[in-house]
Amino acid sequence: MQLADELPYALIATDKTPRLLAELQALTLWHQQQCPAYQQLVTAQWPDFAVNAAGNHHSVDHLAQLPYLAVRLFKQLELRSVATEAVFKTLYSSGTTGTPSRIFLDRDSAAVQSKILVKIMQHWLGKARLPMLILDHPGVVSDRSSFSARGAGIQGLSFMGRNHCYALNADMSLNWPALEQFVETYGDGPVLLFGFTFMVWQHLLQALKQSGRRIHLPEGILLHSGGWKKLEDQAVSNQQFKQTVAELTGVSRVHNFYGMVEQIGAIFVECSSGHLHCPVYADVLVRRPGSWQLADIGETGVLQLLSTLPRSYPGHSLLTEDRAQLLGEDNCSCGLAGKYFRILGRLPQAEARGCSDTFAPAIQRKAMPELQSGVQAETQTGGAL
Repeated sequence: MQLADELPYALIATDKTPRLLAELQALTLWHQQQCPAYQQLVTAQWPDFAVNAAGNHHSVDHLAQLPYLAVRLFKQLELRSVATEAVFKTLYSSGTTGTPSRIFLDRDSAAVQSKILVKIMQHWLGKARLPMLILDHPGVVSDRSSFSARGAGIQGLSFMGRNHCYALNADMSLNWPALEQFVETYGDGPVLLFGFTFMVWQHLLQALKQSGRRIHLPEGILLHSGGWKKLEDQAVSNQQFKQTVAELTGVSRVHNFYGMVEQIGAIFVECSSGHLHCPVYADVLVRRPGSWQLADIGETGVLQLLSTLPRSYPGHSLLTEDRAQLLGEDNCSCGLAGKYFRILGRLPQAEARGCSDTFAPAIQRKAMPELQSGVQAETQTGGAL
């Protein structure tokens, strides 16, 4: 049975790790066979993993030995392991400047992505679809020609709710009539709230505070994601964020989650102890900048994400540009199995550049002219995180 068939937090390390390693090694072989750009990257940096004439490559006995790509390569190269005509959805990373990452999904990958997202979220929300308050405006999901991570996140999680209500107008002001109607209709029962962290703080909580008003959703569950940089600039801690949510909305169940559009399936939800948890379909490693050796538990380093789900593009092993600490495995005080960790923010630019410079010899365009072409077919855009 594949890991994708398991419950999200069902396996301890002795059961999970051998299966995870086997699936990731199979994906490393698959993507070399299907994606010439990925094969050249692996051959340049991990020659032992290069596929030989018999279609085999080096076998390892530890997750840390697997090849990995710097996540920013998806901004620079077209990396896909399916034919152009098989691309069903193209996801774009968030950000207001620079070139976004492009992630190519075929129908099977999109279906697995949705299935796993539902399984993970049902652990935290239950199986009943709750009335959903979306802390954004509807226009963010209406432009299908350029579907961002923000729109993808909303669309993906909207399947977990019903009777969707957008709390904001297009100018990011609160839609008071819609918000008040939602609270009046559903405020006495369980509801789901979702928004990106800074937007929840700025456009809901600060707007409520400035207006001198509150809403009352005592059985609400708030999911939020998207990083803490802007809030850290305002000296807002996770604890202060949760306290403010409780004071102004009555919501006491608040779960941050971490994920990125470049790696489907890697959704890490914050537990009751305040830690981000790995589901069985994914894992994390933390590496020391420069040497890229594994960091010790509690040591700050660069986060590497592993996922068994990316099959339409080589995103199964990615070195991010985020700083993190691995806190432990199978021993969190919340009782969940698996690794748990903390995100500490983005890398300094010099270290971030160093991540991708590791791959510089393999991505010279003159040596890889086929990578100069853009996306040939984007039949539909969108999807979950």
